[in-house]
Amino acid sequence: MAGTRKKTAPPPISDDPATAYAQGVVSGKIIAGPHVKATCQRHLDDLETGDKRGLVWDAAAVERVVGFFRDVLTVEVESQDDDGGVVSAAVPFILADWQAFIVGSLFGWKRANGLRRFRRAYIEAGKGSGKSPLAAGIGHYMLTATGKLRAEVYSAATDKDQAAILFRDAVAMWERSPHLNKRLVSSGVNPVWQLTDMAKASFFKPISSDKRGKSGIRPYCALIDEVHEHPNNDVIEMLRAGTKGNQDALILEITNSGFDRKSVCFSEHEYSVRLAHGEAENDAWFSFVCALDEGDDPFEDEDCWAKANPTLGITIQPQFIREQVNEAKGMPSKEAMVRRLHFCEWTESETAAFSRAALEKVLGDVDADALSERGYPCFGGLDLSRANDLTAFTLAWLLDETADQWRFAAKTWFWTPKDTLAERSRRDRAHYETWAKDGHMEPVPGKRIGYGWVAEALGSLCAKYQPVSIGCDQYGLENLREQLSDRGLSLPCVVHPQGFQKRKVGEDEAGFEGAEDVSLWMPDSINKLEAAVIEERIVIADNLVMRMCLTGVIYEMNRTGHRMFAKDKATSRIDGAVSLAMAVGVATVGATGAAFDADSWIASYA
Repeated sequence: MAGTRKKTAPPPISDDPATAYAQGVVSGKIIAGPHVKATCQRHLDDLETGDKRGLVWDAAAVERVVGFFRDVLTVEVESQDDDGGVVSAAVPFILADWQAFIVGSLFGWKRANGLRRFRRAYIEAGKGSGKSPLAAGIGHYMLTATGKLRAEVYSAATDKDQAAILFRDAVAMWERSPHLNKRLVSSGVNPVWQLTDMAKASFFKPISSDKRGKSGIRPYCALIDEVHEHPNNDVIEMLRAGTKGNQDALILEITNSGFDRKSVCFSEHEYSVRLAHGEAENDAWFSFVCALDEGDDPFEDEDCWAKANPTLGITIQPQFIREQVNEAKGMPSKEAMVRRLHFCEWTESETAAFSRAALEKVLGDVDADALSERGYPCFGGLDLSRANDLTAFTLAWLLDETADQWRFAAKTWFWTPKDTLAERSRRDRAHYETWAKDGHMEPVPGKRIGYGWVAEALGSLCAKYQPVSIGCDQYGLENLREQLSDRGLSLPCVVHPQGFQKRKVGEDEAGFEGAEDVSLWMPDSINKLEAAVIEERIVIADNLVMRMCLTGVIYEMNRTGHRMFAKDKATSRIDGAVSLAMAVGVATVGATGAAFDADSWIASYA
């Protein structure tokens, strides 16, 4: 993302660790990704001009909170003994420079009235960076070191087991700290379920949304763990509602990167990035979002790893990440997970059907007119919209056969209702308006696409390219045929189910006469498309809408092991991927049908 924040000349190197880190990042002495650089520049800018907005930088408060971690808290580290065994030991929690920047920012920035500036904080970093211990330490500081009476501190998540993970770090710190052990009283044994400061009537406990009756909570500090796993914003809104009467409350979110771009986590991520780059304004929101720079390839260049893993070599070792990368190279199904957890890349899906690396090799230019002029036969796939979504029509040209395997070239046309473009762009978090303007999809007047309009558009394309047969889902096909008939059009449509059911191709279906023993069904078409992509036997016309469709696909599997595109689990619209798979499936069935003589057919066009 291109930043809009104006850089200011850095002041002399500061003695406070938060500002020193920001200066090191902005100057390039400390490796960091684009969003962390922007956050650090924001800090330096605010040092210069923040007083005009009533912001005050309290360096003494920074030293106090950093000292609290060092002198009161401990973390557990592992090392090898003389015999080569692994031993654990508690050591003082000396904050890494990036951690000191975070806690320094949260407690060093204040308003003119003395209250803390930041009420919300979003932290996204690679797995194993030490986010949970950092959050647990912040919880202890808010509980015991701010002087707050009746402070309610929560470790929060969607379920009690997840909420307990961060809280266990807090309990371990309490157990190892003489200061906290004297100050706090525990409730429960194996597990401890609450730590209480009796003198202040304050407590620290886990909380989750799977228990009801939370209307009375009034969080002073809420630590929300693994936000990318939250199915909705129930937890955040529950806690946020409880802070409305407390102007010094803090909601801190920590997370790995996710895959669901419709999730609350991605919304928080996007807002935090925009805020860092000066594209949004909110003096009460702090963000620290680790990411790689555009063009970085973590699978080939280890030098970029520190951008996503700021504690590399301390809490997580390069050898471990190296092992993960090597496994992902040999196991494409693991690639998305490694990129997401260890390199802070928002992958397009949890179990992506097509890896980005594979798609980049097959996306390219497809000249439909030239293919037709040369006489290559083409086959179609049509995915009709059910309401106001995308309608996708793909033509796949059957090229020469190499080693008994066909090569393809495919192009997809997308149509979508014009009147709802803006609304659906916001809902789907997709750039539909820009894509329509740039010609990647055609907006159709109205709030939905009528079958009459589709019939005319298909009639025009089919008259030009003469597809042998078009695979269509049963849904809407009768209505489409009526509209075609009313216009005197006849298209070679064949039913291609989109579910797990099979359909035999019969004599009554154009293009497949005599091919009664051949079946069309989606798992087979998907397998053929996937094989063509992996083996680089297909060129897919590069289109931003098609990229969205292909990278948003998630597989689901039935009891017999056959795979389908799961529309309900997809992270974006996948209509183009569906029509492409149908077109490839229809083409291969046509090429192997009893009545289909590929050599003579192609020769007839020469």
